[in-house]
Amino acid sequence: MFGLLIVAGVAYSRATEEQRALLHQLLRTAAARAIEVVARNRRECEPFLDTLRARSRFAPGTTAIVALNVIVFALILFGPGATGNPETLVAWGANFGPRTTNGEWWRLVASLFIHSGLIPLVVNIAALAQLGLVLERIVGRVAFAAIYFLVGILASLVGVASHPVTVSAGASAAIAGLYGILFACGAWDRYRPSETAIPLAVWKRLAPSAALFLLYNAGDGGIEMKAELAAFLAGFSSGLVLPRTIAEHRPEWRPLGAIAAVMVTVAIGAAISLRGIADVRPEIAGVLDIERRTVPLYRAAEARSWKGQFAATALADLIELKIMPELEAARARLAALHGVPREHQQLIAAAVEYVRLRSESWRLRAEGLRRTVATLRRDTAGTGTAADAKWRDRAATEHRVTQVMLGRAEQAERASLEVLQRLNPPSQVSP
Repeated sequence: MFGLLIVAGVAYSRATEEQRALLHQLLRTAAARAIEVVARNRRECEPFLDTLRARSRFAPGTTAIVALNVIVFALILFGPGATGNPETLVAWGANFGPRTTNGEWWRLVASLFIHSGLIPLVVNIAALAQLGLVLERIVGRVAFAAIYFLVGILASLVGVASHPVTVSAGASAAIAGLYGILFACGAWDRYRPSETAIPLAVWKRLAPSAALFLLYNAGDGGIEMKAELAAFLAGFSSGLVLPRTIAEHRPEWRPLGAIAAVMVTVAIGAAISLRGIADVRPEIAGVLDIERRTVPLYRAAEARSWKGQFAATALADLIELKIMPELEAARARLAALHGVPREHQQLIAAAVEYVRLRSESWRLRAEGLRRTVATLRRDTAGTGTAADAKWRDRAATEHRVTQVMLGRAEQAERASLEVLQRLNPPSQVSP
């Protein structure tokens, strides 16, 4: 957009006076035509809108939802942390599988009022405000609010199921559910006469914001549109069940209650199946921290041993009593993880492999260190040149075994560090 504006500015600055005058004339003509179209559409929609206002003067549900979205975004904007940062969004209540499915189910609702930036907020609010002012008066306030939140919760669960470690937030799925109800109303209007049948002029009026909503959410680079599609289908199905309610001034409670019961049952079943998604980030960070802490500790002790201030056996004790127990504890914690999302299963497998290789390298090093200081006893049964030669051969063999062991320790260490390179801390995908 900025690039297009810059190109347009440069082109305008280099245009002649005649070209600028022609451009101004074209813009005035286009603006006049647009105003004429809007005015004509307003006149054609006025009878239908008067009918809706007669049924309900205000649309408090739409107004409240829009206001809450704007207020929450303003609080995030002027609060600590970057607006689009996943950690900031999660702190405010965005949907994140390992947090949501481990007791923080309130995020399924809170995430409907959180947006990652101004553009998604404007797109969603533009669609919601225009759609809600019509739809809330048709289906009733209670049905409008109930379906908005129930469909939003179901869509949030679909998002967690399809992308458990992706941060998701925004009202787009709930709004897609409202569009589903709108299309259901249009379907019923073809077979059932009603005073609230939506005329073609109103469909034209709603089309631009709906097109913008669809195009933006189809290409925003976030979670796939599975959640929005599921919400649309849920809203459409709900709208088909409410034909009699739509024709009444007051919604009928029986079909609305049935819809709510079905959605709540589905939501509870989905929540039970999804509960306990593991957050592997602390464990991965713990594994990385072991390497950062233990290697400098060992290197410092090794430097002291070279100066004669630290015995080789003390180095082996450091490995066996300090370093290896930490690796064993990390191995146990990794083995105890359950509900690891598929996106992080390779990370956990790499972490397990690293711990195995690193433990092997430290074990071999400790054993090699002890062998370097072990005194090879002479055979007391024999003396003389032959016995000395035999003892020297045994000593040379022991030295070669020790060197091979230390070499294997080095190889295991290099292999473990190669695996460690794959253990970058898993990040959350921006919504």
